[in-house]
Amino acid sequence: MRLTYQNDVIGLSAETPAEEEICALLAAADGHVFRLNAPTRRGLAFREIGPEDEARRAPLNIVRSIEPRFAPISNLAHTPFTLDGEGYASVEAFWQGLKSPDPAVRRSLARLWGPEAKGRGDPLGRPPTFDYGGATIVSGSPEHWALMRRACEAKFAQHAGARMALRDTGERWLTHRVRKDSRTIPGAIMADIWMRIRERLHDEAGAAR
Repeated sequence: MRLTYQNDVIGLSAETPAEEEICALLAAADGHVFRLNAPTRRGLAFREIGPEDEARRAPLNIVRSIEPRFAPISNLAHTPFTLDGEGYASVEAFWQGLKSPDPAVRRSLARLWGPEAKGRGDPLGRPPTFDYGGATIVSGSPEHWALMRRACEAKFAQHAGARMALRDTGERWLTHRVRKDSRTIPGAIMADIWMRIRERLHDEAGAAR
C-alpha cells in the first residue's frame, strides 16, 4: 500500500486485493471522527469518537445515565483518586464528605460512589461553610468551585479510564443538566470544570507528539 501526506490530506493507494479491502473498510467510515490512540513506532490505532455532526457539535450531557464509554466522566463514577493525602472512590464521595465536620464521617463517605455516595451525603444538607485544609470555605463560593476543580484534576490525572473518556468527547460542548440543579456547584460550573481539564489534556497530548 502506498501512503502519501500532502496539503493536510492523507492518501492511501491499494496495490493488492487485501489492501483494496482495507480501503473499502476505511471508506465505510466516511463522516465519522477518529482520534489517534496509543501510537507506536510500528503502528497506529485510531479510536472512533462518533459521527462528525454528533462528535463536533452536539452537546453532551454528563449524567449518570450517559452511554458507558463516557460514564467515567461523571462525579458518581467509581474512579479512585488521592487528593491531599486522602483517598476517595469518586468525586461525589469527596464532594458529599465536605458537608460533614466529622473526620470519621468524611472517611466513611470517601469509600463510596454512585447513588450510594449521593444518598449518604444528601441528608447532611447544605451547610453555609465547611473546613478543608485548615481553611473555612463558604459553600457555593469560587473557593468551593476551585476545590472541586482540584478534585476533578486529581481524578483525571490518576484514573486512565476517566481521562480517556474525557478526551473522547472531542470538541463537543459538555453540559450537566439534572432534574434538580445544585446550589453549591451548579451544572454550568461543573461542565466548565470538565471542559477546562479536557482542553489541558488535549494541549498536553498535542505537545507530546
